[in-house]
Amino acid sequence: MPASDQKETNSNAIPFFTRLIATGFYSGYIPWASGTFGTLVGILLYLLPGTENPVVLFTMIVVGFVAGVRTAGRVADIVGHKLTRSAELAKATFQPGKHEAADPSIVVIDEIVGVWITLLFVPKATVLVVIAFFAFRAFDIVKPPPAQQLERIPNGWGIMLDDIVAGVYANIATQICFWLIRSYVPSLLSF
Repeated sequence: MPASDQKETNSNAIPFFTRLIATGFYSGYIPWASGTFGTLVGILLYLLPGTENPVVLFTMIVVGFVAGVRTAGRVADIVGHKLTRSAELAKATFQPGKHEAADPSIVVIDEIVGVWITLLFVPKATVLVVIAFFAFRAFDIVKPPPAQQLERIPNGWGIMLDDIVAGVYANIATQICFWLIRSYVPSLLSF
């Protein structure tokens, strides 16, 4: 049996809670733009009342990161570096070259935690959530240094760490946009 077929057969060996967490409540199984849908799951969880509280959100980030390292690594070990067509295209365009560590498209817990980092200390306003979404997706796709280098770390760490860096960059960009909006168009923050 070819190795790719073996990996596909082994995907059934992923334990339920590992699969549930790593795939962002199965949003990672959407066959195109799974990272985008994982980011949307993160935003939907952020929109729950009270999650904008920095203590609550920081706790979610820490718990999500720890769970993500474990579950993402486990899923990557089982299914390998299986990518959707859109992920293959994005990697070929923005991250050419060999990717040593497996980072399958179905794993989206990294996007969930990354967008939470983007939203940390950001007021809960519709315009800022939209900006945070697009900023995070852009930084996650482009992976500016050191994100691309951290992605190479094995065992789930690289899967999570590159999105942590993308989240930090996106948070800075969102904070700058917040400052500009608050200074020049504060009425946008009331929605």
